[in-house]
Amino acid sequence: MSKTTEKIPTWSLGYIINGDMTGLTDEEIRMIDDWQSRWNVQVVSPITDDEGNAQPYFSCFPLFGLPAEVQDCDILYKNSNI
Repeated sequence: MSKTTEKIPTWSLGYIINGDMTGLTDEEIRMIDDWQSRWNVQVVSPITDDEGNAQPYFSCFPLFGLPAEVQDCDILYKNSNI
């Protein structure tokens, strides 16, 4: 198992963590599913401060999708083709 920290768009976290598709387009869902499949993602864990608060920020280079607000997340994945 490998671990990395990546900039994950905040709009995708509800689906990635809880399976909630609310507000997502079919294309966005496909983009997330493709990424998770390619990387063989096992766990996505948003990084929070000592009080459990998220620290989102804007990035021109999120892991996937267009520039957006992102959250740094620890990603656990099995050997993949990334």
